[in-house]
Amino acid sequence: MIGKSTRLLSASLAILMSTGALADFTATPSEARAIAKEAYLYGYPVVEMYKTLYTQAVDKGGANFKAPFNRIGNTAQVFTPKDTAFVSPNLDTPYSFVWMDLRREPLVLTLPKIEDNRYYSVQLIDLYTQNVAYLGTRSTGNNGGHYMIAGPDWKGQQPVDVDRVIYSESNIAYALYRTQLFDEKDLNKVKQIQNGYKVQSLSSYVKQAAPAKAPKVEWPKPMAAMTEGPQLFRYLNFMLAFAAPQDSEKDLLARLAKIGIAPGAPFKLGQLSAEQRKALEEGISDARAEFAAFKKDKVDTHQVSSGDLFGSRDHLNNNYLYRYAGADMRIFGNSTDEAAYLDYFVDSEGKPANGARHSYTVHFAKDQLPPADAFWSLTMYDGKTKLLVPNHQKRYLINSRMLSTLKRDADGGLTLALQHHEPAKAEQNNWLPAPPGPFYAVLRIYLPKPEVGNGQWKLPPLTPLK
Repeated sequence: MIGKSTRLLSASLAILMSTGALADFTATPSEARAIAKEAYLYGYPVVEMYKTLYTQAVDKGGANFKAPFNRIGNTAQVFTPKDTAFVSPNLDTPYSFVWMDLRREPLVLTLPKIEDNRYYSVQLIDLYTQNVAYLGTRSTGNNGGHYMIAGPDWKGQQPVDVDRVIYSESNIAYALYRTQLFDEKDLNKVKQIQNGYKVQSLSSYVKQAAPAKAPKVEWPKPMAAMTEGPQLFRYLNFMLAFAAPQDSEKDLLARLAKIGIAPGAPFKLGQLSAEQRKALEEGISDARAEFAAFKKDKVDTHQVSSGDLFGSRDHLNNNYLYRYAGADMRIFGNSTDEAAYLDYFVDSEGKPANGARHSYTVHFAKDQLPPADAFWSLTMYDGKTKLLVPNHQKRYLINSRMLSTLKRDADGGLTLALQHHEPAKAEQNNWLPAPPGPFYAVLRIYLPKPEVGNGQWKLPPLTPLK
């Protein structure tokens, strides 16, 4: 008689083998190239997200580890150039992080009441990097409350005192908290607010027995350059096992299966022929070339704004190039109602910003400062590393809270200097230090007023000084 464990093992192996069979490589080389291009645009954000998940929630000895799954990690320090966990970090709002594993049961996030003049938000993100919903100042107010986050399979009852239930289409999701920091003297107050952020499993919240544990996950270790070649598809297969397939993606997923991409299936890169591997690499090159052209023609020229690149699945409408662009340039960007991001990648002559070649100014006319219901900030980044720029002033941004210390023009306007070399002492308050090489700057407007979205307010150009 076969033992129960043997039968279970045989059944598991059969399932694994059948999934593997589903994901066999059946495409011709030219078909594979076209599918690989699609798959790369589709999968890149998912794998970029996995890199952050691994460093923040799995790699306990790592420098960027924050907290295990379903627990909150707070960072109440201001980011510096030494922080490398993700690109284009924001310094206005110290972050708190919860990586949510919703397979077993929902989580309840509790927010404290905070003062009216401070901004806070919780951005809820699914494993595709889509913004599922928001909690906080704009969406739920500053009075706090209890909010339940459930995975796609949960069918239970909402507790009476839970203010709202939010469903994620993936069982792995991310809650990214932002708490406005006024200045360095305000750090302790931010820490106090962060201590009021509570995360509980539903069973613990309602004081009932917990459901059975979800199966243990073996998280694959990220590899160097894992998002640059076909090995990306291995991590994509792994992550897709945590997401419910969407009806709108049935045809796409059927195409992806022809090159070995299927949720939970092993991606057998080593078993591909040289011709198959070449087809995948060429498809990936095609995808990267399409993104480079899109960034140069549409993003750098402000024809496509950051508000187009971030948002819910409905907002993005399965535009995988947009989703890819968002993940490449600034992963986990806010939806357009929450914050507007306006980028200075090129100057007023259309040339890439470069601190070795020019000094630059940004001039806001009188009464034309960024229109924000919360606040605004302009942050400098190194064009190569996409991280903050080291400088002896330790100044990485200029924001609306500094207005009283900034020098106004004779006509009441405001001119900021973005340059590498140190200006004269009288001009230093208006100086945002640039690296001696490529850079970009990001203007963030929190709770932007309607004139930002409707185009009435225009971003002033980055003007090179001759």
